[in-house]
Amino acid sequence: MVSDRQRLEGLKEKLILRARLFELVRYFFQNQGFLEVDTPLRVPTVAPETQIVPFESEGWFLTASPELHMKRLLAAGYERIFQIAHSFRHSERGRYHNPEFSLLEWYRANAGYGDIIEDSERLIVFLSERLLHSINFEYRGQLIDMASPWEHLSVRRAFIKFAGWDPVDSFDESRFDEDMAMKIIPALPLNRPIVLKDYPKEAASLARLKPGHPEVAERAEIFIGRIELVNIYSELNDRKEQTWRFTEEVARIEEIRGCRPAMPQSFLEALGMMPPAGGAALGMDRLAMLFTNAAIIDEVLAFTVDTA
Repeated sequence: MVSDRQRLEGLKEKLILRARLFELVRYFFQNQGFLEVDTPLRVPTVAPETQIVPFESEGWFLTASPELHMKRLLAAGYERIFQIAHSFRHSERGRYHNPEFSLLEWYRANAGYGDIIEDSERLIVFLSERLLHSINFEYRGQLIDMASPWEHLSVRRAFIKFAGWDPVDSFDESRFDEDMAMKIIPALPLNRPIVLKDYPKEAASLARLKPGHPEVAERAEIFIGRIELVNIYSELNDRKEQTWRFTEEVARIEEIRGCRPAMPQSFLEALGMMPPAGGAALGMDRLAMLFTNAAIIDEVLAFTVDTA
């Protein structure tokens, strides 16, 4: 049986590269004129989302994302901000999941999801060049070619092609989630990044609806090696619309979990002053997995929920 010391010694090479990855992310954003910010880990309310179960902490919560506080900064006039934050989500454990994880988020005022997709592509290519000295690298026996431009595929087209139904015309949450995991992601290319975009409006509670196409939201996800890596929005800044969407989410959470979460009033009050913006959340542990050829998230974390 491997001792804790032996386990930690075996992780050293990957942890050194992980530390360099974090340094380079900060370098990239600082050189783009972004301000690094710091927001609370323990908060009185979180965004009500059926897919995310937060950890309670004496009547408060451990934050599942710094999003709401970062948007309050946008509303106060901060135009380009980023953060690498520890985030917490209940019952998330697996190859790509640990209940505590590192999340990079960045936001740009007067930008949309197209701008943030471009940010993401430039960031990841930059990191690959600096860390691996190439835009091509091998992950789990598969060579991945990062050269621009990356392919874009609409969610509607992906589901019609690989799952045989249209989730935009007829949304079914449980079927959508199951088919995404079992049919869509396994059909994505292994050798190239791909941007899956324009999600059904029901699957993007914090994203702006697409002008001229209100049945979809301006949400995109980037997959590399079939790993979900970046979640991108044109951010919703309509307070009335956001309140209505949260009210719908609260009702679903009450039905599913038997509890009624409080509304994040401070966020909603600020939202009316937030400019149009684009933002992204990128899983830093998963990115470290790709660049270190790690099979599981445990290989890029010194301590997980099982070893802490």
